[in-house]
Amino acid sequence: MHNNYFFLKQLSGGLSKKLIGYTLVSCFSQNKEELIIELNNAKESFFIKASLQPALCCLSFPSNFHRAKKNSIDLFSELILKKIVDVIQYENERFFSFAFEDAWSLLFKMHGSQSNLILLHHQKVTAIFRNQFQSDWEIELLKLNRTIDWSKEKFIQSVGDLPKTYFTLGKEFWNFLSSQDFEQSQTEEKWKFFSNALARLHQPIFYIDKTNGKVLFTILPSATTAQLSANPIEAVTEFYHQSVVANAHHSEKAITLRYWHEQLKNKNNYISKNNLKLHELINDKHYQLWGDLLMANMHLIKQGAEKVSLESFYDQQAIEIKLKKELNAQRNAEVFYRKAKNQQIEINKLKESIAQKEKEAEAARKSILEIENNQTAKHSLQINRLNRNLKKESPLPYREVEFKGYKIWIGKSAESNDELTLKYSYKEDLWLHAKDVAGSHVLIKHQANKNFSKDVIERAAQLAAHYSKRKNESLCPVTVTPKKFVRKRKGDPAGSVVVEKEGVILVEPMA
Repeated sequence: MHNNYFFLKQLSGGLSKKLIGYTLVSCFSQNKEELIIELNNAKESFFIKASLQPALCCLSFPSNFHRAKKNSIDLFSELILKKIVDVIQYENERFFSFAFEDAWSLLFKMHGSQSNLILLHHQKVTAIFRNQFQSDWEIELLKLNRTIDWSKEKFIQSVGDLPKTYFTLGKEFWNFLSSQDFEQSQTEEKWKFFSNALARLHQPIFYIDKTNGKVLFTILPSATTAQLSANPIEAVTEFYHQSVVANAHHSEKAITLRYWHEQLKNKNNYISKNNLKLHELINDKHYQLWGDLLMANMHLIKQGAEKVSLESFYDQQAIEIKLKKELNAQRNAEVFYRKAKNQQIEINKLKESIAQKEKEAEAARKSILEIENNQTAKHSLQINRLNRNLKKESPLPYREVEFKGYKIWIGKSAESNDELTLKYSYKEDLWLHAKDVAGSHVLIKHQANKNFSKDVIERAAQLAAHYSKRKNESLCPVTVTPKKFVRKRKGDPAGSVVVEKEGVILVEPMA
């Protein structure tokens, strides 16, 4: 209710007692939708801060204010060194004005998110603070007063549509009555409830309500309200200060929650994708089977054969096995056994990785619950700590480009290249690098049961060429190889690797 007519009436009355005879010495803005006014009576200064952000449109009255040296602009210069001769509250409206010498007026329009300050001369608008509200140019002071019939007869006549009849009361007033079973009462009882609540609006007692994490200003007490100062100027200033603190806490909380929800989403995605991969690996026993078949049928396999068809142990179906012709049956079987062993190693690593991500996901869920359940400002230290940890976290070592459903990761620096290739890759990923020059390591992330298409490889190669010393050449040779053929020797400088088997394609460097 800090912008309700009944509070503004008391506020403007307090300002009238305080400010008549004061001179306006400065009026400026240094933040968007915030206006500062300094008044002085040759003994002391009095500051008005009109904060008109959509989230909180409110007047406050700080004891002092230091103007910034930069990014500050003077406004309403016509009022400089003019004295206030009157403070006028318009009846049943959320407007009040300062009347200055020489027929100047500064109108305070406190209409929630459409609040504004309006300068008038001889009652004609000459300037407005928030220029987006063009209708404010048409305001006429003489038409601002509005009449309401507060009689019992009018109440009884309008009992079916009270909010429309008593338009200036506001939803907080009607919520207050609803909490007292107003709707279920008979008309006579309703009038008593209404009259008693209306009388409270004329009393100079102000309250603050901080339930549900929100800070609300009210003239109507309840079980959840705490009393503020009886001085309207001091009361609304304290309300503004507490609102700013609460909004800052809420903003920090929202940022931190967004971070943890994103973390949880990423970890769940990782777990889901790698569980599928783990399932595929666990059920893919063909290397072991091929090795066993070769060992059981060595006598049927001729030296130098490139493939052999053997009957499965399990379903007697023929299985075609590709062989390395330079190896005999036993050596080919050893190759398959080694691949089966490596497959098991990968399964174990995947299980460890998934288990770790599940722990991290659970920690993220716990953090979300803790932050969501902490409603009061006393938990801001915890949120600040989480935000500091957030800022300290290392960024990903790569930038990502998506092309035809494939993720292409590009290293950001020599150190990032090492991290990308050694920590963020799988052996099935395709690795690319501009040949014989410094540049970014590039990965095309493998997708189960899908082969890398030519156009995807060419796109990744264009990126590898662009992020290299050959970026300005018309054509660039790019090394392309499965990541399993890339290794790093101990002692090599950052970004340096050995490629054991490679293909090369020519592409035009392109970001």
